[in-house]
Amino acid sequence: MTMKTAEAAEMSAVAGANRRAYERVTATFDVRFQDPEDAARALRAYSLNLSAGGLCLRTRRSYDVGAHVRLQMTVSGEDFDLEGIISWVRDDAEAIGVRFVGVSEEDQVRLQRVVASFKR
Repeated sequence: MTMKTAEAAEMSAVAGANRRAYERVTATFDVRFQDPEDAARALRAYSLNLSAGGLCLRTRRSYDVGAHVRLQMTVSGEDFDLEGIISWVRDDAEAIGVRFVGVSEEDQVRLQRVVASFKR
């Protein structure tokens, strides 16, 4: 391996290790889908972890990567109505990753505060 190739491999490994922009914490709470069709498809959904940028949901139904969803959730006494995009799907684990989009500055601050509360 040349020095240039070794440097590129190292930089790629570092970039992959730090992909997330927000710290993720383990957090379990119910999540409701705003769209009635999504709500019926999901049956029941709850979080496995949360960050200010998204969450991992356990749900019995599969979604397509790139699909838009609207979620309602109450976390640590804070109510959120958020829009997200399905980032990944793991059918074998009945889990999906949702990246929040269009989050207001106020909601972003509240999400960061909620995430911090789980670290205490």
